Amino acid sequence: METDTTTPTTDALPPEDSENTNGAGTASRPGEGVWEELVTSALLGTDRRVPAGLAGLPGSALPGALLDSAALHAVRRRAGLRPGPAARPPEPAPEDHRSPLPGAARRRLDQLLAGRAAPSPAGRRGAAPDLAELLPQWLALANERGYRAPAATLPALLDAARARTDLRPQALRLAGPRGLWLARLNPEWRFALRGAGAGSFLPDPGDEEGVRTLWDEGLFAERVALLGAVRAADAAAGLALLASTWSAERAEDRLMFLDSLRTGLRAADEEFLEEALGDRSRNVRATAAELLSALPASALAARMADRAVACVGLDRTAESPTIAVEAPHECDPAMQRDGLVAVPPAGRGERSWWLGQLVEAAPLSCWPTRFGGRGPAEIVALPVGDDWQAELHAAWCRAAVRQRDAAWSRALLGSPATPPATGPGTSSLAERAQLLATLPTGERARWVASFIAAHGLSEAFQLLGVCEVPWAEPLGGAVIDALDIAREAGSYPWSFSGVMGLAERCLAPEAARQLESLTARPEEADDVSPGAGGYWSEAFQRLVSTLRLREAMRAELTAEVG
Repeated sequence: METDTTTPTTDALPPEDSENTNGAGTASRPGEGVWEELVTSALLGTDRRVPAGLAGLPGSALPGALLDSAALHAVRRRAGLRPGPAARPPEPAPEDHRSPLPGAARRRLDQLLAGRAAPSPAGRRGAAPDLAELLPQWLALANERGYRAPAATLPALLDAARARTDLRPQALRLAGPRGLWLARLNPEWRFALRGAGAGSFLPDPGDEEGVRTLWDEGLFAERVALLGAVRAADAAAGLALLASTWSAERAEDRLMFLDSLRTGLRAADEEFLEEALGDRSRNVRATAAELLSALPASALAARMADRAVACVGLDRTAESPTIAVEAPHECDPAMQRDGLVAVPPAGRGERSWWLGQLVEAAPLSCWPTRFGGRGPAEIVALPVGDDWQAELHAAWCRAAVRQRDAAWSRALLGSPATPPATGPGTSSLAERAQLLATLPTGERARWVASFIAAHGLSEAFQLLGVCEVPWAEPLGGAVIDALDIAREAGSYPWSFSGVMGLAERCLAPEAARQLESLTARPEEADDVSPGAGGYWSEAFQRLVSTLRLREAMRAELTAEVG
């Protein structure tokens, strides 16, 4: 094949090209003038401007020759670039001595991180499990068993945690120190350095020098985690660590540090919290007061009890025992120092606002004496004069939640068979859920099961959310029975989509056998919603397949590492 002698060649760069500099004294690209001429000719067209190196070629050959020349000069320009200085290599990743995942569990994690079940036609969810909704449970199970994430999975795991804040604590725990090391190299993963996983680099609480260094120099999340670790090992040392820099901390940091004292709160914290009542930040003062009111023997609790019992007591003039309420007429500076907010929200009266705060902060142990030795259930059952019952009972509910008092919670919850609007303490399902959270897990499950049996599922969604997972019996059976009743009534299943989603995550996997009979498509009667039977069949199939997948996940995480 003959070679066109007019086509440029790739001769070595002349010295003047390789060391060419522009007016600013910096090296320019070799052959820049030739390249610019080729670009200009390509833009204008070879019929209007012919590059100097291609002059003499026939017009029909110019376009191809121009492209050949451009290709050669592109290679020449790239080859003539000098490499820049090498970046400093990162520090080696720390070791993670936790156990590796079993093989099946590694593959399952890849599957869960890769995506979710494909949508079915017409917007229906289909019968396949939603993998994205199973990922949090998988992470929790893996962390319970002390596994570490495979190194190759760390980028996908960090991406998932970046997209979903609910995954972050468990995902960062599984990622461990290597995940945090990797997060320092990618700005998109910087959230991990502010999250719960920061505790992976904590020194031993007994290492005084390491603790001091991290406390003085660490990221805020690391300092919060360090404070928790030191307090868990030595509560007095943790409090001393916090006090050593308290006055120099920012207001928002003081608030977060103070809030972290909720875990392991003890009587010895009272002196520090009393000093925090004089903090220049209103939020810090309010949090300190809340923590002190959770210590029934604290001086603040005694002051609040004195104020509360002066406002609430038995009406001695009534024919039958009745609670009389005389709300405060002012919110003096001493009350404000103890955490009361003087200005009420819009729509609230001042006196009722002050009364609610006083009763909420008073120790519940002060009321039996005030009411002649009556117990919580007897006190809650007493009528309240002058329409103060709703305000008083709501404050007692908040106090029971704050002080984690199960006896008062039972009294305020009343019987689960009682209609919510006529219950003894509260008609708010949100408040009932908070009260339930103070009860033992078994008692909580039984109460919600009885509530569902009496009132159905439509009122129970918030209550189900505070029950321990997997749902203990008889709660699981009550949910299944209620779903079966809704199916028989011909309701559409998407009316219960929230409960169905909870059931997929919270029912015990063993319930799949009980649900098998509900997966068949029933014959539809004339008086039911058209097509409802098919939707219910699909929903129960998805529930069964999800429970079986959860059972498989658990088995994979308990298998021997291969």
